[in-house]
Amino acid sequence: MKNAFLRAGIMAAFVMYSITSTAQTLNVPVEYYKLENGLKVVLSPDKTAPVVAIGVYYNIGFRIEPKDRTGFAHLFEHMMFQGSQNLGKMEFIKLVQQNGGILNGSTRFDFTNYFEVLPAHKLETGLWAEADRMKGLDITQENLTNQQGVVKNEVKVNVLNQPYGGFPWLDMPQYANKNWYNAHNFYGDLKDLDAANLEDVKSFFKTYYAPNNAVLAIVGDFDPALAKKWIEQYFSAIPAATIPPLPDISEPRQQQEQRFVKQDTLANKPAIAIAYKMPGKNTPEYYAMGLIDQMLVQGKDSKLYQLLVQQHGYTSGINGGINYLGNMFNYNGPMVWMADCIYDSSVKADSIIARFDQAVNDLSHITRADLDLALIKMRSQLYDDLDEYFGIGKVDLLASFALFDNNPGKINTLEAAFKKVTPELIKKTVKEYLRPTNRTILIIEPKTGE
Repeated sequence: MKNAFLRAGIMAAFVMYSITSTAQTLNVPVEYYKLENGLKVVLSPDKTAPVVAIGVYYNIGFRIEPKDRTGFAHLFEHMMFQGSQNLGKMEFIKLVQQNGGILNGSTRFDFTNYFEVLPAHKLETGLWAEADRMKGLDITQENLTNQQGVVKNEVKVNVLNQPYGGFPWLDMPQYANKNWYNAHNFYGDLKDLDAANLEDVKSFFKTYYAPNNAVLAIVGDFDPALAKKWIEQYFSAIPAATIPPLPDISEPRQQQEQRFVKQDTLANKPAIAIAYKMPGKNTPEYYAMGLIDQMLVQGKDSKLYQLLVQQHGYTSGINGGINYLGNMFNYNGPMVWMADCIYDSSVKADSIIARFDQAVNDLSHITRADLDLALIKMRSQLYDDLDEYFGIGKVDLLASFALFDNNPGKINTLEAAFKKVTPELIKKTVKEYLRPTNRTILIIEPKTGE
């Protein structure tokens, strides 16, 4: 959940894609195979700039972390930077930075990822380093105690001591969902973080950080034959593990609207978030929701921006989207579409909710022209995502599709899937998924500290 890269001296040109012709389609090179130990490998050469982006994605996120160990998946992400068999504490970071690279990691709903961007001729260095920590960590009590303190401070700084801390990205899943796996505090309760012990860490690593629970994706300027040689050399001898079956993470169909109020002693204005349960992934309605998102909240031409900001002046801005900790493609379980804003104290929350209803009702009159505009916006957003962080955006989609769908080539089918959406499907999706009985409303009320 760290948002900023550890940056060093590396520059890369961003690829710009034209969106003026609807005849153009995305065509990302994809080579996909598996090692005998189960490691999924995705290769996507791109000679645009002399850099390579490497991502290792493990099929474990905070959604299925152990009960009574909330925040453990994120804590473990920190542990992966504390040293391995051949690289001591902080040496992984130094190795990448001293070779002109940038790196980071993050914990999401359904995966934990680690990534580097390096000059093209340093690909082998990055692969060796990632394989080294996949083989085994330097798991010590000193490292664990140190990182427990780091993560607890992160929680205090980012959530507990911030106005609107955790709103709504951390708060809403806990209010909207019923299944513990989707509804717990994934940043971590301080007592749970304190309770983590060395055996927890060792067991978690042995269980989930195995090659048959991971994807290695490489994007950029590299020779695929040489990359395969190094991947075989450094990763093939790492043993597979027995991966436990996933728990049931399904959510029941929501039958009535939920409203909650949370008081915030640090906030000086009220805020509101409204979330609707999403359709299942890869269904026609799922792709329809992607376009509905564009129409409702993405950009200054969106319905909610026009109503809440331009016409009524209730707020200076509106946020929204599918999956606040990523995008609509890189998750693998129940999810909400959500929008939120901080608004003037003179405005009633019900007035904002009424404008939401107005925007949703407007979708019942959608035209082909409205849908075509949403398609253009979606396409533009998709290409922006691919260009993000020197190729890491492309790594993210390829690795996610390999991890969850066993099909990284799905990246080249997205535009066609969105183009199949019709005005009739939009109306059907709105009726089922944007009904008031499928939503959760969370209001932040400022409160004077005691």
